[in-house]
Amino acid sequence: MSDTSGFTVVVEGSGPPVVLVHSGVADHRSWDRVAAGLVATHTVIRYDLRGFGATPPPAEGFRHRDDLAALLDGLGIERAAVVGNSLGGYVSLEFATRWPERVIQLGLLAAPLGGWDWGPEIRAYGAAEGKLLDAGDIDGALALNLDMWARGPVREWSPELRAVADELAPAMRVALANQNLTESFELPDDTGPPSTLLETITVPTLVAVGDSDVPDFPVIARTLAGGIAGAQLVELPGAGHILPVERPKEITVAIVELLAR
Repeated sequence: MSDTSGFTVVVEGSGPPVVLVHSGVADHRSWDRVAAGLVATHTVIRYDLRGFGATPPPAEGFRHRDDLAALLDGLGIERAAVVGNSLGGYVSLEFATRWPERVIQLGLLAAPLGGWDWGPEIRAYGAAEGKLLDAGDIDGALALNLDMWARGPVREWSPELRAVADELAPAMRVALANQNLTESFELPDDTGPPSTLLETITVPTLVAVGDSDVPDFPVIARTLAGGIAGAQLVELPGAGHILPVERPKEITVAIVELLAR
């Protein structure tokens, strides 16, 4: 693990570079098992976004998309495969529509879209989380987020999902403690919304989603797959939102196939 331009970064393996970008309720460790399946053939780059994991929150305006570009520049990498989960998927999509020439392959796992007309589950969750964070109730916000993203709205808790929640909880607590500060410095996009620029993506693309995720995400996945030429849509039965943690073997296989395209 190293510090590159203020970001905590893990670079492993050798071969063509692939960047794995974590979700908004995790950090780079959520990719541990997936990365282990890629390092024999690729240089695997994972990092903690601003305000996540061991990377401190911002002190000035920033865009996650620009941070990713700067990180690759600092590593001397001009082009890479980029794969992201949830928030990381949106960062990957922003990067790919801003600098399509820098992306070799693209992976979007349970990725959101800006400006989406969110359903009642997300609206209720967002309102509840905002109240808890404004009140400084990190424990309450953590319980809410584990229920939303580890269990999901259509599944009951099981020993397997409790294990996922236990794995996510430490990184999620850090992210929640920093969330209001981090988001206060995030600058609006200075290009068209990625949803209007999907035709600029011409590289092999994987779109993956769990069918037990919040209902908006399978719809978004089909929208992305329909708007990106040649995109492969993978729907995982019974899976939720944090796919690299919950379904690492299946996600590794899907990424290996993507990287071979």
